[in-house]
Amino acid sequence: MATIQQEDFIQSIADALQYISYYHPVDYITSLARAYEREQSPAAKDAIAQILVNSRMCAEGHRPICQDTGIVTVFLKIGMDVRWNTTMTVQEMADAGVRRAYLDPDNTLRASILADPAGARKNTKDNTPAVVSVEMVRGGAVEVTVAAKGGGSEAKSKFIMLNPSDSVVEWVLKTVPTMGAGWCPPGMLGIGIGGTAEKAMLLAKESLMDPIDMRDLLERGPKNRLEEMRIEIYDKVNKLGIGAQGLGGLTTVLDVKIRDYPTHAANLPVAMIPNCAATRHAHFVLDGSGPVALEPPSLEDWPTLTYDVSSARRVNLDTVTRAEVATWKPGEVVLLRGKLLTGRDAAHKRMTDMLSRGEKLPVDFTNRFIYYVGPVDPVREEVMGPAGPTTATRMDKFTRQMLEQTGLLGMVGKAERGPAAIEAIRDNQAVYLMAVGGAAYLVSKAIRAAKVVAFEDLGMEAIYEFEVEDMPVTVAVDAQGTSVHETGPKEWKAKIQTEFAGVPILA
Repeated sequence: MATIQQEDFIQSIADALQYISYYHPVDYITSLARAYEREQSPAAKDAIAQILVNSRMCAEGHRPICQDTGIVTVFLKIGMDVRWNTTMTVQEMADAGVRRAYLDPDNTLRASILADPAGARKNTKDNTPAVVSVEMVRGGAVEVTVAAKGGGSEAKSKFIMLNPSDSVVEWVLKTVPTMGAGWCPPGMLGIGIGGTAEKAMLLAKESLMDPIDMRDLLERGPKNRLEEMRIEIYDKVNKLGIGAQGLGGLTTVLDVKIRDYPTHAANLPVAMIPNCAATRHAHFVLDGSGPVALEPPSLEDWPTLTYDVSSARRVNLDTVTRAEVATWKPGEVVLLRGKLLTGRDAAHKRMTDMLSRGEKLPVDFTNRFIYYVGPVDPVREEVMGPAGPTTATRMDKFTRQMLEQTGLLGMVGKAERGPAAIEAIRDNQAVYLMAVGGAAYLVSKAIRAAKVVAFEDLGMEAIYEFEVEDMPVTVAVDAQGTSVHETGPKEWKAKIQTEFAGVPILA
């Protein structure tokens, strides 16, 4: 019979969260490296290269893979025979572990959790509370799985109550294209089938904690209906041609996971939750012998890549003109140099409210570029911590007003823009540039200086001015309104049906 000490539980949670902030699971890296070798789309291959280079840099530098260090979920399987030596509840201990991990001065993680979600939305400052799921099982140990789920991928979670005769596969294939690229593919799809509404969602989230084993499954063949469904969805989703970061390509998902549970005769609950390119989770067991320290992976598991930008167009943000922007081509890689402003949801809401009231903004955006980012605080010698892009579509409703009333020239963010934003970009001869989600540490290395210039009270959502050098981005919507997130997947879906018809999904 194990006795679990309070400090052992807290420290093990904290250590695991630090670990997953900078170490990708090796199965993900191995699968992504194979996808990189196989990829034929230049834009998608470039995006995957950035993710892989960023991942190795994080493993070496012990800094976050993504600036969005996630909302913490803790899955606990507590043995019925376990005893506890603690003055705290399980939830309180989990939160203490989160607090310790996220405030670690050697690798400070971004606090993204807001209390009073439908009201004041005040940051809790330490990323607590965690979402804790407890299952009582036989035995005398505690199995712990910790995950840190980014908001971009979590926002794409889907649930439906199908009729019992409906096809789960058809629903998935209809739904995935509506998710856009804000979940940062290539990643995984977790699917939960059955139970009740909340049970299906939990099954989907839990399935994402399983190892990536699609290659093994394809080689040995399916043994049951769920494995057949996994292969069918995997194959058909990849044939959609969505590709890495939604740019069009051969690989959209690396694996599909499915868990099911008995359900009511009148129901077929189905949940789908994607995991992004910054997939973060770890498993350990507390048996009363002390805290658990996870074994670091070998850097030999990472491919040795260099990110080649020798052919990219270099742009000086301090002198760029609207006429120059008009010459940029969709899908073109651009390297940014000069002063780059930042701002995301809260800053945009405040600015547009000010503009609507006729007030002057604290920052002049005339002919400037804004980067949709909420960076991680710097540590040690850093100018800025990991600073990857946030999902651009959340700023779509502000775009026309910002372009027309501030003189803003361009925007940088993650994933696609919606029809209204594209129309505003075209009407104002502006441009939207896409930075790769999942390459936050790589981006931070391009930042040479940083200072807050407005709305300091918003914390990570304040407006910064970055001085950047050779920050890699892709022209995602040009001044004529052409979007690579529309043209790329269409092109590659057609190619997969013709040029790559009959080619095995996994080489």
